[in-house]
Amino acid sequence: MLHTKDKKLEVSAIENGTVIDHIPAKALFKVISILGLDKIDKQITFGTNLDSKKLGKKAIIKLSDTFFIDKEINKIALVAPQAKLNIIRDYNVVEKKVVEVPEEIIGIAKCMNPKCITNNEKIVTRFSVISRRDVKLRCHYCEKITDQEHIEIV
Repeated sequence: MLHTKDKKLEVSAIENGTVIDHIPAKALFKVISILGLDKIDKQITFGTNLDSKKLGKKAIIKLSDTFFIDKEINKIALVAPQAKLNIIRDYNVVEKKVVEVPEEIIGIAKCMNPKCITNNEKIVTRFSVISRRDVKLRCHYCEKITDQEHIEIV
């Protein structure tokens, strides 16, 4: 007789690549979108609604043979400010990184002001970050403040 408590499904380790951990579960698909992961042809494994002491529920993404420059990865800080990156080489973590909200956000988020020129003409959005902890962005064009709860990825 097989006991279900003896069964354990584990995600296999990656030889080389990037693991993005501590993503809030509700932000997983936003992170995938921001990083353009739907367009890469490398192996991607992700899990969501995993138990986390810090977040309650978290998500994780494992990307084989995929590495990012800091500027790319810092974009996800808008929706996953506690995310951690582990760089893997030969199955070992060789570097750990923490995401940081950049000073300026260009072409990633949408202005929440429906009257903003960026919502009515083909103009790339541009924001200054006025708060990093609870992310708050000020639109370069209309000066409307968008908080983390209302950030919409374009």
